[in-house]
Amino acid sequence: MRIIFLGTPEFAVPTLTKLIAWTHGCVLAVVAQPDRPAGRGRKVQQPPTKILAEKHGVQVFQPEKLSRSPEIVEAMRALRPDVLVTAAFGQILRRAVLELAPYGVVNLHGSLLPKYRGAAPINWAIINGETVTGVTTLFSDEGIDTGPMLLKRQVAIGADSTAEDLNKLLAEIGASVVVETLEAIKTMSIKPEPQDNSQATYAPMLKKELGQIDWSSPSASIHNLVRGLVPWPGTYTYLNSVPLKVVRTALTTKTQMSQVVPGQVVSIGEQILVSAGGEGKELIQLLEVQMPSRPKMSAREWANGVHLRVGTVLG
Repeated sequence: MRIIFLGTPEFAVPTLTKLIAWTHGCVLAVVAQPDRPAGRGRKVQQPPTKILAEKHGVQVFQPEKLSRSPEIVEAMRALRPDVLVTAAFGQILRRAVLELAPYGVVNLHGSLLPKYRGAAPINWAIINGETVTGVTTLFSDEGIDTGPMLLKRQVAIGADSTAEDLNKLLAEIGASVVVETLEAIKTMSIKPEPQDNSQATYAPMLKKELGQIDWSSPSASIHNLVRGLVPWPGTYTYLNSVPLKVVRTALTTKTQMSQVVPGQVVSIGEQILVSAGGEGKELIQLLEVQMPSRPKMSAREWANGVHLRVGTVLG
């Protein structure tokens, strides 16, 4: 099977790796986002899929917008692919691309569709406190993750799993599901299943503002927000008007007997505990934080360094 692969970040790498090694397939080209500045130094970095493709001598296209690059679409058509495979490509495909290959476009999505259509399904599943998620392969259409479904694989979400953890797990599982899907398409042993649009939910793009902690929220919701926004955009609060990133938290069964203000530090001993919930009676443990222009550190180290006192209010 002749394949053109469209994908950019680390999530797409396991799938591309499997396709390159697949004995029944041949990856003709990889389409990825352009090289972009990243990190503190803002150095231009190549997409992970581009690095992998060039290592294996696979041609790479990097359009700013594939929908505005007819010359690249024609170059893709000239390769005569049997199927296009997408995984975290980050661009909406137009009809000219959707109809480019006989078998269409097979997309790997990081949720159990029709739940969590959209750009950030893994993050929102954790933020919303889901305990189960998975991956779905589907035929792409002109909607956003609305096409007929092919195969699904379900996984449990650990109580302390971060979006980064889950992203790696689903990327590996998804890679195998993509190959299984292509094998089933090749042998015509799979029947696409239309999605039930009435059951659809959405996972919009993440924004930095989403990361500000509201200490009046339930402790479980705060914990889910913290782990759901790892590594970007991260969660934050304020100490004396100075931003403080909250990198890692833990839930505790302890409660605050007397009423306090949400966000108030109630313990700085073995555990750094902060009040949460509308009445401040719930508690959440800070495990790891990061001050501006400083490396990540344990919450205890931070508390000692800033001479944190019980009664200090964060936020």
